[in-house]
Amino acid sequence: AYHMTLSSSMEDYLEAVLVLRKQSGYARCVDVAAYLQVTKPSVSRAVKELIKAKYLCKDSSGILALTSQGEQVATAVYERHCFFTEKLLAAGVDPQTAEKEACRMEHGISEASFHKLKDA
Repeated sequence: AYHMTLSSSMEDYLEAVLVLRKQSGYARCVDVAAYLQVTKPSVSRAVKELIKAKYLCKDSSGILALTSQGEQVATAVYERHCFFTEKLLAAGVDPQTAEKEACRMEHGISEASFHKLKDA
C-alpha cells in the first residue's frame, strides 16, 4: 500500500475534517479551506494526496470522510492539540496565542514523549 509520511500540514487537513464533522456533521473542501484559512486549490491538492494514501475518502456530493487510518491520525493530532491548548491556557497564556502555539506543538512532539507528558 502507498504510505506517505504525513507532513504537519497534511495532519492539519485530517484534523480539520475531524473537527468539522464534530461541529457540523460533515466536511467539504470549501469548509476545510475556510477552517484552515487556506485556498481551495491547496485543499484540493492535499485531499487528492490523502485519498490516494487512503487517509480520506470523498463521496459523490463532495463530502469528506476519514478512513480508519485517517481517523487514527486525526484523533491523535486533535488530542495533542486539546492537551497543549489546555496546558497553555492553565499557565495563563491568552486564548489566541495558546491556540496558535498548540498548533505548532501538536506536530513537533513524538507519540512517546506525548504519552510521557500526559501521564506526568
